[in-house]
Amino acid sequence: MKSTRTFIRMDQNWYYGNKVPQITLSFWVAKILSTAMGEATSDFLVFHTNKYLAVLGGALTFLIVLILQFRTRRHVPAMYWLLVVVVSIFGTMVADVVHVVLGVPYLISTIVFAVGLFAILWMWNATERTLSIHTVETPRREAFYWATVIATFALGTAAGDLTAATLGMGYLNSAILFTVLFALPGIAYFAFGLNEVAAFWTAYILTRPMGASFADWFDKPIPTSGLGYGSPAVAMALTAAVGAAILFICVRQRHGSQLHSVAD
Repeated sequence: MKSTRTFIRMDQNWYYGNKVPQITLSFWVAKILSTAMGEATSDFLVFHTNKYLAVLGGALTFLIVLILQFRTRRHVPAMYWLLVVVVSIFGTMVADVVHVVLGVPYLISTIVFAVGLFAILWMWNATERTLSIHTVETPRREAFYWATVIATFALGTAAGDLTAATLGMGYLNSAILFTVLFALPGIAYFAFGLNEVAAFWTAYILTRPMGASFADWFDKPIPTSGLGYGSPAVAMALTAAVGAAILFICVRQRHGSQLHSVAD
């Protein structure tokens, strides 16, 4: 009977369950590492290669991986995290190009990206009557989910640069600020009963400027408040770290699936 209901849901344009992973410690580790890696990799591609070709390549890669993600009918950890990584790079490029190429101040781009993000969340809630990540079970809900993710990356990049550069806080102080802010929704959720959806999306948004600020602190030159390791070295180190985190998640998911099959 369970299998029959599943196929009926498929006929109604539903997926085989939720397309978004469960929120665990490994989820947050992979998410934060991917945001930092995206910042360093984008900096390398935009500022050390042809920025126009880099952005074009980032856009094409994003579209291809996004299509592949939507073609899957169940949650595939490797595909999901590949798209997160690609979004982290391309979303950073979008924010950087808006400032570097178009000359838009970080304050303005931060406000615009914030308005865009909340507009997406409003439309998602108005259409689906929920922002829960536990019920991303249709293509439309998944489209809203990834639109929100992309907006958070662009907003986070602009916000991190706003505090570090425009407000003069420097990269380390910005990283500390956003780390504290990132912890607050979790504290409010566990200690004071903050709504789960509000706590998740607030924390999710803040991972971007936090990770980006740490990446900038490591790779930016010392005169600009960085440690001066350079974006190529930082990008390579963070890519290895993200790869290890994703591999851990995939192995654990596969092991859990095998145990579930044996139990059945």
